Amino acid sequence: MYPRVIALFLSLFAAGTLQANDAVEMPLRFDPLSSLNEAGGLQPPQTFEIREQHVRVPTVDLTVETDDLWERMRRGFSMPDLNTELVTDRQIYYINRPGALRQIFTRGQRYLYHIVEELERRGMPTELALLPMVESAFNPMALSSAQASGLWQFIPSTGKSYNLEQNWWVDERRDVIASTNAALDYLQTIYEMHGDWHLALASYNWGEGAVGRAVAKNRAAGLPTEYQHLNMPGETRYYVPKLQALKNIVAQPELFGITLPRIPNRPYFVTVESRVALDLATAARLAETSVDEILALNPGYKRPVLPTNGSQSLVIPASQVEAFLVNLSRHDPASASWRTYELQEGEGLEGAADRLGISAARLRQVNGLSPRARIGTGYTLIVPSESDGDRITLSNLLPTRPQAGAVEPPPPSRTLIQRTVVRGKNGRSMVVERKVTVQDSTPSRDRSETKGKHSKRVAEDRERPAAKGNTKAAPVANKAGKPEKADKPARQEKAEKSAKGASKPAAPPAKAKAEPPKRR
Repeated sequence: MYPRVIALFLSLFAAGTLQANDAVEMPLRFDPLSSLNEAGGLQPPQTFEIREQHVRVPTVDLTVETDDLWERMRRGFSMPDLNTELVTDRQIYYINRPGALRQIFTRGQRYLYHIVEELERRGMPTELALLPMVESAFNPMALSSAQASGLWQFIPSTGKSYNLEQNWWVDERRDVIASTNAALDYLQTIYEMHGDWHLALASYNWGEGAVGRAVAKNRAAGLPTEYQHLNMPGETRYYVPKLQALKNIVAQPELFGITLPRIPNRPYFVTVESRVALDLATAARLAETSVDEILALNPGYKRPVLPTNGSQSLVIPASQVEAFLVNLSRHDPASASWRTYELQEGEGLEGAADRLGISAARLRQVNGLSPRARIGTGYTLIVPSESDGDRITLSNLLPTRPQAGAVEPPPPSRTLIQRTVVRGKNGRSMVVERKVTVQDSTPSRDRSETKGKHSKRVAEDRERPAAKGNTKAAPVANKAGKPEKADKPARQEKAEKSAKGASKPAAPPAKAKAEPPKRR
């Protein structure tokens, strides 16, 4: 028995040696003995052939820097993939809207490099750079019904918690650099809280407290606590699948028939500091680029002119920084399109308008001041150049409300007498009168004009003759608002004959008893 086992191992070893020497030419062969015959010795062996399956796995040399930002982003994908029906549903949604998808990717060209750079610096998954596509479609001016604003859609309270300044001059929730730093800080915080990126993303949309309670509820019920198993609102349920669908499209765009716009792996914009007072129209002229481009890179500014507190930070295209610095060194501040003016002691708006050579009405308009608003010493006015055509482009940055410091007097009030019918103890109805003071939000001139227009329209309706060819009288609306049927001509003739044959004049109709108003 034992000699036969030893012979078997020797034959296997010899076959392996031969295959090792000729591995390129021949496949591996395994020649086991099918059985050992106790009486008759060895039987002819059966030959089994095992072929090696060589699968070519594409390798990426991470030591070589790519020139394609999309490829750089793919290298940093590290979040667990979510494979659910909702992901497939969102993929179908996006690929059926190639125009909208192309617009989102085109907008993102300005901001993606900066976001990817920040994610890599923090060691975070680079697919998070696609999150603004879900939040705002890469529109920094996006504003939701909940007053969430910017690329990352911060609501005012969360923005203040992460030191995003919000005042009359700026809203850093819309600032690309400030809001990105705040969003990544927030994402890191909620990831450390849950230890799961899918739950962190759900918290970003729904709130970390709500996600924590949903996880605790599932854990108490013995249910899975992963994202896809939680009971959550519909918006949050689709939130992570949207990001996963965009990740899949970016990872293999050819699979979905999508062509991604080429984004070079280099900075799109740079930040420059200027001690010279600038406005956005002048900055565009100095950078030799369009006003729209400057607005897209500086969406945090809410006014056409930059604040004058200290040095001014401005974001310009990286390709134009050289031209900007050269033109800035030759810039004459007096040629600015917009500037600011601070009221001196004892100076009013009308006096400032005369000094600046602009009408007081125009000055009030661009500063969001009503004709009755009062402003005092130190109030900063925005002063436009009447000859600059860029004021039309920047009109959306003009204030609709004045900055803090403007005193708006209350609107004039009116006293109305309100009559209410109540039932007394004896069952009789009685009228109770009381005076009510209401604020008149509409000027009397506007009210009279509105009333006059309405009265004129009613008179025209009454005097308007019936349409040609129409023998029936126009229907008259009753109190309930329903049209009453006009009397037939035969009935009218009968009534006229009765009136002519009557010897006594008909008594005037009795006045209808007025119904008391309903109790409020």
